[in-house]
Amino acid sequence: MRILLAICLALAAAWAGYWFIGSTAVKSGITAWFDARQSEGWLAEYSDLSVQGFPSRFDTTLTDLRLSDPVSGLGWEAPFFQLLTLSYTPNHVIAVWPHEQRITSPEGTYTLASRDMRASLVVEASTAVALKRATMTAEGLAWTPEAGGDAAAVEALRLAAERLDDAPDTGDARYHLGLAAEGVAPAASRLALVDPEGTLPRVLDTLNADITVDFSAPWDRLAIENARPQPTHIEMKRVAASWGVMTLEGSGTLDVDPQGFPTGTITVKARNWREMLALAERAGALTPDAATMAENALGLVASGSGNGKTLEVPLRFEGGRIWLGPLPIGDAPILRLQ
Repeated sequence: MRILLAICLALAAAWAGYWFIGSTAVKSGITAWFDARQSEGWLAEYSDLSVQGFPSRFDTTLTDLRLSDPVSGLGWEAPFFQLLTLSYTPNHVIAVWPHEQRITSPEGTYTLASRDMRASLVVEASTAVALKRATMTAEGLAWTPEAGGDAAAVEALRLAAERLDDAPDTGDARYHLGLAAEGVAPAASRLALVDPEGTLPRVLDTLNADITVDFSAPWDRLAIENARPQPTHIEMKRVAASWGVMTLEGSGTLDVDPQGFPTGTITVKARNWREMLALAERAGALTPDAATMAENALGLVASGSGNGKTLEVPLRFEGGRIWLGPLPIGDAPILRLQ
């Protein structure tokens, strides 16, 4: 009995020592990371750092958190941020965000409010902490510009990412990405610009995506510390959105050069596509001349299918432009992450 008691006490002492060493390492690692960002010219500060949860958890809380990258112009402020993990699986982390955050960007400063926002992340057990898979969920999101204006809102959002093992031999990292959003409501002021007569419902019916992307580097701590990995190849298995009478689906593949210009073909299926062109023109995404050119060209394609309201057409991305057959219909987006 004494031997059994001694063993139990020894194991308890060993575990307590492990937890103490682990919690100290967590604090030291976070402190060192903030010090390194400050040495690079970042604004990187917090008022308090604590690790609790003995004996089975490492629950880390940072309060009054402020981060700002002078190169990208991106910044984030939050009253607190939590990283929760079981002490015996430290590479599986639950991240919890507060109900209100402040985001800065070159385009402006915004308040991001939510009822709940958290993520589950599994990372490699290495100093690079490369992402293996992640799921993020959020409810009651509202994105409001501080300079004034209405909020854009999302009732429920689910994002998922998983690193795949079949990456090409170029050294790129391949990820399967998924998105599902419900209750997507554009800002009322923006909606009024594109739909002044109020013909569209306030909320999109569906918005989801199933995409595989090759990035120039893995998503790990260096992606935040140094430079964001850039997309090099995109396979759109399905991207779909439904808004009132309009439905839009897309699939195809794109290669992306180092400057961010895509090359490839996306097949687009659109129901009530003329309404979409009118919305794009009112929103400023298309000039009146480009919208007219696109409508004339797409009208010929749609009439050939026997259904003038539904369009299924391949769009070619080449030379920084989007092409419908031999006709350029607009500038291609530049796919660069800041």
